[in-house]
This record gives sequence, structure tokens and C-alpha cells, in this order.
Amino acid sequence: MSARPEVLARVTDADCTGKTALVTGSTNGIGRLAALALGRLGATVIVHGRDDAAGRAVVAELDEMGADATLISADFTDPDAVRRLAETVRDRTDGLDLLLNNAGGLFSEGRLVGVGVEQTFHVNHLAPYLLTAELLNHLRPGGRVVTTASEAHRGATLALDAVQEVDDYSSMGAYSRSKLANILFAAELARRLEARGRDITSSSVHPGFIPGSQFWRFMPGPLASLFGLIGWMPGTASVADGAAALLYAAVSDGAEATGRYFSRQQPTTPSTAAQDPDAANRLWGRSAELLGMEVPLPLDSADTGTTPAN
Repeated sequence: MSARPEVLARVTDADCTGKTALVTGSTNGIGRLAALALGRLGATVIVHGRDDAAGRAVVAELDEMGADATLISADFTDPDAVRRLAETVRDRTDGLDLLLNNAGGLFSEGRLVGVGVEQTFHVNHLAPYLLTAELLNHLRPGGRVVTTASEAHRGATLALDAVQEVDDYSSMGAYSRSKLANILFAAELARRLEARGRDITSSSVHPGFIPGSQFWRFMPGPLASLFGLIGWMPGTASVADGAAALLYAAVSDGAEATGRYFSRQQPTTPSTAAQDPDAANRLWGRSAELLGMEVPLPLDSADTGTTPAN
């Protein structure tokens, strides 16, 4: 049996009493185990997902261990649902200490959703961008925003013009682009928070390649079948390992520095494309434009060293 995520992340001594955490995509997989671990560490946990029955089951597990927990459902293909999620969090809590942007997906068919954007980019990037923007003023000093990214970002290009079309759709290409966007978003959020003097850290995390996850189901047929049978291969991680990666970035003293990208629990240098501040700035502004909203945390060129996003 796998060790608990807090043991794997070496944060069993972390005291989250009095802290409130929102973990998106926490009705199953690594999000669920991260939510349960935060509950064991004393946090009040907001569970999020689309499956109400699965969400209620996670809340019941948290209740059983004596943790305060609630479920808020929202479909990340719908910006209005994301806004309602943020509004509900603001209404039900006095503040938020941990925002784990973990919800995401990898889709076999390309389709436009929400504001007319390809589904993978919408769910994996635009929705957490919007949710974070809506909760910026609700995050307490010392808070952390952790975004689930992936080593699958390597080799991807941002190609923002491509997110509004599904011609020649590639599920892995779309996924890799969205994960590149996650790293750029987390880095740009860190820069803008720091420039505004906000005591909030932002980081992104590669939780490991987990057999049985959506990533592996979209590998070429023979490989997907093989790994599905053995459930493991060198270089892969368990669900508990993936949850530990999220937990480490969320509560470990070793993850206090902002703007980092972690591969599992180690600070790691992402791809060259993921280190491009101009690309991060363009993504920030274009995301707001797609959503029809004002640019969050607006800065001038003196703050960023780049052409302002707005």
C-alpha cells in the first residue's frame, strides 16, 4: 500500500489548522488524495469537481477524519460556472490560504467550448486563470497558488492563434500546449504578485506520469495496453506520489520561493519556451481578452521589463 502523500512529501509536521484550501479536480486521482492529506493536516478543505456523487464521497471521507469540508461543483468548460465557484468560495469563507489549480483533462476529440476556445486549453488554462483572478483579493497574505502542469510541456509552442480552432486536432499537441500555458501562467502570476507587493507565492508542478491517467490512455495503442496491464514502468509515479508533489508545493517550507516549476518535489528548469517572459505576458493579456475581462494585476513596462499586456 502506498504511503500517504504527506509522508511522501515529508510534511507530516505541517500544521494547516485555521487554513482554508480549495483543491480543484479533487473528486478523484491526485486531487482527491491531496485534499484528504490537507484535511489530515488540519485544513478546511473545499472539494471541487463535476461529479456530485464523487464529491460528496470525498467530503464524507474528510468529515470522518474530523476535517471541515464542503463541496462546490463547477464545469470548467463554462466561464460563468467558474465565476459562480469563485463567488461561492468568497461567500462561504473569510479568506483562502491555498488554491490548488489541479483540475484538467486530455480529450480525444477537438471541440470548441465556453468562449469559443479549444476544450483542452479552456479547461486546463483559461478556467484556472479565471478562477485565480476571481479569488486574488480573497487570498490571504502568505497564501500559495499551485498549478498542476506537466513535463509534457517540453517541445510545445504557445501558438495562441491555434486555441480557437480544432482543424487537424491533436489531443497530445493540445494537452502539451495547455501544460506550457500552465507554467507560463504560474510564472507570470508570481511576477505580477511580487511587483504588486503581494505576499502570495505561485508555483507549477509536474506530478509525474501516472499509469491509468488520461495521459497514458492517449499513448500509442501497444504502449497504453502494456502500461495498463503492468500499472507501472520506470519513471512513472503513483497517484500518491502525484498528490505528494502538489502537497509539497502547497505547504512545504522548501517550496516558499515563488515562480518555481517543480518536477515532483524538485525545483526544475522548464523548457526554453516556458521561460519566455514575453510569451508569459502575451498569454496573460490574451487570456483576459478571450474571457472578455480586464487584465488581472495590471502592470506597466517598468514592473515587468516587457511590453504591457494591457
